[in-house]
Amino acid sequence: MALTLRSSTSFLSPLDNTKSHKINEEQLSASVSLAAAPVYKAGCRLRAARAALSSDLVKPTTTAALTEHHVERLHGLRAAHEPLAASSGVPVYVMLPLDTVSPGGGVSRARALNASLMALRSAGVEGVMVDVWWGLVEKDGPGKYNWEAYLELVQMVERNGLKLQMVMSFHQCGGNVGDSCSIPLPPWVLEEVSKNPDIVYTDKSGRRNPEYISLGCDMLPVLRGRTPIQVYSDYMRSFREKFADYLGNCIVEIQVGLGPCGELRYPSYPESNGTWRFPGIGEFQCYDKYMKASLQAAAVAAGQKEWGNSGPHDAGHYNQFPEDTGFFKREGTWNTDYGKFFLEWYSGKLLEHGDRILASADAIFRGTGAKLSGKVAGIHWHYRSRSHAAELTAGYYNTRYRDGYIPIAQMMAKRGVVLNFTCMEMRDEQQPVHANCSPELLVKQVKEATKAARAELAGENALERYDEFAYSQVLSTSRGDSCIGLSAFTYLRMNKKLFEGENWRHFVAFVKHMSEGGRKVALPKCDSTHSDLYVGFLKGGERKTQNNEVAALV
Repeated sequence: MALTLRSSTSFLSPLDNTKSHKINEEQLSASVSLAAAPVYKAGCRLRAARAALSSDLVKPTTTAALTEHHVERLHGLRAAHEPLAASSGVPVYVMLPLDTVSPGGGVSRARALNASLMALRSAGVEGVMVDVWWGLVEKDGPGKYNWEAYLELVQMVERNGLKLQMVMSFHQCGGNVGDSCSIPLPPWVLEEVSKNPDIVYTDKSGRRNPEYISLGCDMLPVLRGRTPIQVYSDYMRSFREKFADYLGNCIVEIQVGLGPCGELRYPSYPESNGTWRFPGIGEFQCYDKYMKASLQAAAVAAGQKEWGNSGPHDAGHYNQFPEDTGFFKREGTWNTDYGKFFLEWYSGKLLEHGDRILASADAIFRGTGAKLSGKVAGIHWHYRSRSHAAELTAGYYNTRYRDGYIPIAQMMAKRGVVLNFTCMEMRDEQQPVHANCSPELLVKQVKEATKAARAELAGENALERYDEFAYSQVLSTSRGDSCIGLSAFTYLRMNKKLFEGENWRHFVAFVKHMSEGGRKVALPKCDSTHSDLYVGFLKGGERKTQNNEVAALV
C-alpha cells in the first residue's frame, strides 16, 4: 500500500486499515510516496498512523515534540546521541536527495522530508548524509555565504534524533551517474572560467569540464585573488563558525569534497553529452595549461625534457578498451620508463591535491568532535586487465604490479581522515564479462590497503539497489575479517522507491543486521506476513493505546 504525504492542508492522509488502495498522486501539489506500515498483528506489526496532524491545528514545535515522543515509545530507540550498544555493529546512514536544499535556497518538500526522517529513525538508521553545495551557499559572490537552508535542515534532523554527515561539495551536480538535478559552480566562479578556461580540467581534444576546478591551479590566485585551496578553506571555516553548536553532536562527520562527484579523482569518465559510456577506459585530464606546465617541470627534473611535451599520445579515447590502445594494452607503454614517469606524476598530483585540502580541513575542524572523511571511487571495470586502464586515467596508479591504494590510504591516515569507498554492494558475477570487472577483488584490495595504513574505512553503494543480494554483499564486506571492517555505511539514496513495501522491508532488515555486526537474523515467527517495518514487541499497556499513537511513517 502506498501512502502519499501532502504539502497542502493536512499533514497525514487517513488510512483505510482494511483495504489496499493508493491515493491519486496527481491530485497532490507536492508529494513523496512512502510504503505504508501494515496493521499491527500478534504483537509484531505496526499499525499505520491514523492521526491527521493538520498544520492549522498543530504548531510545528508541538508536532516535532509529539512525533519524537511517540516514535520513542513505539520503537524503544536509544536517545538521539547515544552510541550503538555493540562495537561490532555498523551504523547505517542514508544519503538525502541531491536537491534537499533547492537552488531557490530553501529545504525542498520540508513536510515530506520530515516524515521520511521519522521513518528512517524508526528503522534504526543512525543518520543521514547531505551535500552542502558550494554553488548554492556562495553563489551571491566571493565570501558571501548563505547557510540558512542548511541550518533549517540540521535542526530538522536533530529534532528527529538523527545524526548528520555533511559533504563539502565543491563540485557541480549534473552530468554523472545518478545526478537528478543541476547545480553548477557559483556564478562568479563560472565567470572566471569564461575568462580563463584553463582553470578547469581539459582532455587531449581540448574539451573543458566545468565539474570541478583543475588541481593544476590549486596554489594560484585564479579565483578573484584567492587560490582554490583558500576558497575551499574559507568556505569550511565559515561553515564551522555557523554550525559550531552542532559539530560533534548532531553533525558527526564532515566529508571533504576532493574532486568530481566529491571523489578524489580526475573527471576521466564524464557521462554528460554521451562523452563516456561504461566500460570505456576514459581519458587523462592533464591538458590545461597549468597541468602541462607542471608536467614539463617534472620532465626536466627527471632529465627527460621530451617527456613533458604532452600526455601519452597512444592512450586512446574515452570509449575504447585497453587492448585497443598502445598505452594500456597488455605489454603497453604504461609499463615502460616513460609510462611509469607519467603515471607517477599524474597520480602524485592527485595525492598532493587531496593532502592540501585535507590538511586545511584538519586544521579547521580539529577539536570540534566531528570526524573527517574523504571519498574514493570504486572503479572496478578493467580491474582484471594488467594495466587497470580505467583506474589509471582517474588518477589511481594501480596496476598488476603496483598497489595504488596504499598511498591514498596513507595520505588519509596521516590526517586522521576516514577513507570512504564505493561499490560495496557489487558482485563479480553480476558484471558483464567483456568489461573485465572485479568489484569484489577491488574492495578486498582497498580493505587491505586501509589496514596496512591503519586508516579507518567506511563504505557506500555505487548504484541504487533495493534487493537482498546487494544488501547481503554489503553485509559481507562490512565484517571485520582478515582485513578490516567498516566503521559506517552510507546508503545511496533516499527516494520514493526506497519506501515501497518490499524495498522498505529489505532495507529495514538490512539496517538491523548491520547493527548486529553483519549477522543475518530472521524476523520473529509471529511476523508470518512479512511486515514492512519490524519494531519488536510492545508491552501490554502500550498495545491498548498504540492505535492512537503517532507512529513513524513508512
